[in-house]
Amino acid sequence: PLSICHVQENVLQRVLQLPVVSSTCESLQRKYSSTKEAHPLMASVCEVYERGVQGAGALAMWGMEPVVRRLEPQTVAVANNLACRGLDHLEEKIPALQYPVDK
Repeated sequence: PLSICHVQENVLQRVLQLPVVSSTCESLQRKYSSTKEAHPLMASVCEVYERGVQGAGALAMWGMEPVVRRLEPQTVAVANNLACRGLDHLEEKIPALQYPVDK
């Protein structure tokens, strides 16, 4: 069977679009925001944490850049295609992935 991943499609984008994943992310974001609003001390701790995560993310991307540049586009495409096929298989075997987390 052919994978439903298209050339422009990224396996990460597909995972994030799964209803179970997107609804979980939305729920976590709402809870995180409401906690920050309700507790000023927690908000300041969260802001420090957010800055740390942004810095760590930037550092990780800087460190990965040489590796990514060395990978040929074909290698990345093959890895993405394999991951998409795996995701196709999971979606077929686990129908619950197509429902929001509350269902």
